[in-house]
Amino acid sequence: MSILSTQNLTIGYSKKGKTDVVQSELNLELRAGELVCLIGPNGSGKSTLLRTLVGLQKSLSGKTAIDGKNIAGISQHEKALLISLVLTDRVDVENATVKDIVSFGRHPYSNWWGNSTEEDDKYVSEALEMVHIQKKANHYLNELSDGERQRVMIAKALAQDTPIIMLDEPTAHLDLPNRVEIMLLLHKLAHKTQKAILLSTHELDLALQAADRIWLMATDTGVECGVPEDMVFNGSFNRTFESRSYFFNADNGNFSMNYPMTGKVSVSGNKTRLYWTLRALARAGFEVVENADVRILVTENGWQIENKTISSVEDLLLELTHLVMIYTTPDI
Repeated sequence: MSILSTQNLTIGYSKKGKTDVVQSELNLELRAGELVCLIGPNGSGKSTLLRTLVGLQKSLSGKTAIDGKNIAGISQHEKALLISLVLTDRVDVENATVKDIVSFGRHPYSNWWGNSTEEDDKYVSEALEMVHIQKKANHYLNELSDGERQRVMIAKALAQDTPIIMLDEPTAHLDLPNRVEIMLLLHKLAHKTQKAILLSTHELDLALQAADRIWLMATDTGVECGVPEDMVFNGSFNRTFESRSYFFNADNGNFSMNYPMTGKVSVSGNKTRLYWTLRALARAGFEVVENADVRILVTENGWQIENKTISSVEDLLLELTHLVMIYTTPDI
């Protein structure tokens, strides 16, 4: 079910009579119960789109609607009941505990005095439990790791209890384990709570695994939407991130470097070792083709080449360099 949609939305900046269009004629749809990852090159307008969707920045034209209601006609208080926003900026509140920060999410529901109710406390406790940070509820925010702090900000958004949560680069500045944990957490929360969660990210490999849908933003040419696997099959990622230095590898879902190739080999064998063998060969400048003078058989315990058994990648590359010199050196 669509909960947020845009109609011919044009985003950008208007200053001193000058208009700078970032993206135009965007027709997008955000559905309940889905995690959507917004991906695109730097400067394509990801943050500008998020700010426009939540009403922090005016659109140049077109409209954004939540449940069919134009966001331009919604009060700030009503927006706070519909959309929770988690920004990249590091939050530092002196002498504030984790529970204090998460409780701020209940502000749109509090009375004039800002007093919390039993219902507010219930939402705060549930939010802390959903992000697995309840044991740190009474710790000060500045005592937490970056990954824990990010969980706190997500818990604050959950306590706000809005149908839509938007996050701008939620995994920025986190190490790999925490990036994986946060992406998996957001995927689970979208499905468990049936909230629509939209996040911008540069983590294409994680987005391909966690996202139910991708919004792929190309510079000046709009946003392409779809299920991650469909966008892999139709070549969308290579078109958007086209470069002489790298390419999107549809075989593994990662970006691969375009190394200069100086030799050719044929490779077959054990599937697990094959993937890592191909990576090492590419880095060393060996192009893998179907028929080549040099053939490598990858086994569970090593590699076979020219009737030799080799036990390490390092020795394999040394042997290949030697063989390529033999095959490419002209007879005198």
